[in-house]
Amino acid sequence: MKTKGMVFVTVGSTLFDALVEAVCQPECLATLRKLGYTSLMIQLGKGNFIPDKSVGEAENIDIEYFTYKPNVAEYVNSAALVISHAGSGSVFETLRAQRPLVVVVNTLLMDNHQSELADELAERKFLYTASPETLVDTLRTMRLDTLVPYQSSEPSALVGTLDQFLGFSPA
Repeated sequence: MKTKGMVFVTVGSTLFDALVEAVCQPECLATLRKLGYTSLMIQLGKGNFIPDKSVGEAENIDIEYFTYKPNVAEYVNSAALVISHAGSGSVFETLRAQRPLVVVVNTLLMDNHQSELADELAERKFLYTASPETLVDTLRTMRLDTLVPYQSSEPSALVGTLDQFLGFSPA
């Protein structure tokens, strides 16, 4: 089995213990190891659940974590896989970095616009979606080679389209 490296898990600035607990379950760790991943770096956010690093030892997966960092780009950029909450900032940062992404939707949120965003991007094959309860099944069945690379939009293209629509002539 070829090793793939680190999985970065992020909950952003939210409280989403269900996601952190889900990735730390022995079944999830075993699935990640079977897929070739060797370490888990978890950004805990406001959560109360603290991962037990010894749980990863049974599956030969190193578990590290932190609450916040000013910038998580280094983790996103070095990750072989990102598992993220459905916040648009985390989602688009990962897609722009061209990293495979599984978005775990927090189904406990009242106004779940994040679910709509995740579902739309999954339909376009940019990422996979899961809930904490379905994460292991998603990991087992995902085919990362079928994901479509996300192309960031160029802001000047939007400005040009708006100018054209509003009838402004090019300078």
